[in-house]
Amino acid sequence: MEAIQCDVVILGGGIAGYTAAIRASQLGKKALVVESRKLGGTCLHRGCIPSKALLKSAELFSQMKRSSEFGIQTGELTVDFGRIQARKNEVVNQLYEGVQLLMRKNKIDVIQGKGRLMGPSIFSPNSGAVAVEMEDGEMVTVVGKSTIIATGSRPRTLTGLPQDEKIMTSDEAFQMEQLPDSIAIIGGGVIGVEWASMLNDLGVKVTLIEASDRLLPMEDEAVSREIRRIFEGRGIQVRTGASIIPERVEPGGNLVQYTIDVSGQEETLEAERMLVSVGRAANVEEIGLENTDVQVAGGVIRVNSHYQTNENHIYAVGDVNGGLQLAHAAAHEAICAVEHLTGQAAYHTPAHRIPKCIYSRPEIGSVGMTESEAKSSGRRLKTGMFPFKALGKAWVMGETEGFVKVIADADNDDVLGVHIVGAHATDLISEASLAQLLEATPWEVSLAIHPHPTLSEAISEAMLAVDGKAIGI
Repeated sequence: MEAIQCDVVILGGGIAGYTAAIRASQLGKKALVVESRKLGGTCLHRGCIPSKALLKSAELFSQMKRSSEFGIQTGELTVDFGRIQARKNEVVNQLYEGVQLLMRKNKIDVIQGKGRLMGPSIFSPNSGAVAVEMEDGEMVTVVGKSTIIATGSRPRTLTGLPQDEKIMTSDEAFQMEQLPDSIAIIGGGVIGVEWASMLNDLGVKVTLIEASDRLLPMEDEAVSREIRRIFEGRGIQVRTGASIIPERVEPGGNLVQYTIDVSGQEETLEAERMLVSVGRAANVEEIGLENTDVQVAGGVIRVNSHYQTNENHIYAVGDVNGGLQLAHAAAHEAICAVEHLTGQAAYHTPAHRIPKCIYSRPEIGSVGMTESEAKSSGRRLKTGMFPFKALGKAWVMGETEGFVKVIADADNDDVLGVHIVGAHATDLISEASLAQLLEATPWEVSLAIHPHPTLSEAISEAMLAVDGKAIGI
């Protein structure tokens, strides 16, 4: 059997995989992608894009219910969830066509099938070739000078939970044909918060359960407090410091009965559906790692700062290597890996400088250290906070909730962290990300003229507030 030769073989066609292929092609290398499902991976088909499409419909419904505040009278508003799902699918399909076009434009071959890494063989003296079993059962081998593993991740589940269609991960939730009357969401991290916001806006009774003492435990504490306050004001029942007891989850009839442990006290509740959002697990199984010397620790592939495994010609990028589970982080890692393997001078962005976004209502954006992390580093701090309710544009929009918080080093004026809760926070955070990249100080950011009236004024004002010089408060 003849082997297909290329410069770079990429196992996985999600955002990390196809980005790696495109960058390799730009650098004059022949790249080949092996994907078992559809190009675009989790982000396009079961994550970022479909969730944001659903969130947009929910946000619009929420805004339309308030239209009378803006002098716009409407008739009775109803939710057509089937049409919402159809629009989500239309968005996904449009972008899927776009990814396929990018592959053709960059002359990148894609093999549809299940790939497994091979050890040294007649095809190559090195491990890292990929044996692909295609849908028709035919086998093909792809040999690259370098191999990039970009197999992504999948939703975690809880051991002991019963198997029942009423108990879902986000993968199944995207396929719901109708909205439940009530839902229990297990996990108050990013995914849980986004689903809680969206389903609440669409009229579902939501109970959000988080084992730690606050929602979004990886975000700044001020952000956690604010989003809880807002959620509870919207009628979302938030239970923190509460752990689900998997063996006491009983799906029967039309409801799921479940028991939570709150500081040693058990409480039994019920909901029509249950969504388990307790993180994601790297896809390291059944991809042939045992045929190589690639090391796995803690369920993820070990890599160095260039995303090389301990076999230097094999790289691992994206969720599979245990870094930040963010699409834009995965794409950045893919570019860095390709530039390294082609001898380019790759710029590696430290994890704390990668912005994080949560697309709830209101949105959340953050970059850098939380105040707690900054204090733990031993630095002397100064902080500034500016509320959106002090902005003219926020009042014009009817979106006055939230704030911008800036954390700076009191000794050298470095911007250590920026945290935003409010309308368009996921867009606004990019300015803070650029400020950190350029090592700008708060006063330098504030010197850049921010147009009025805009939400971006909150960035400038929060930077001024670090030194007690904010104008609007």
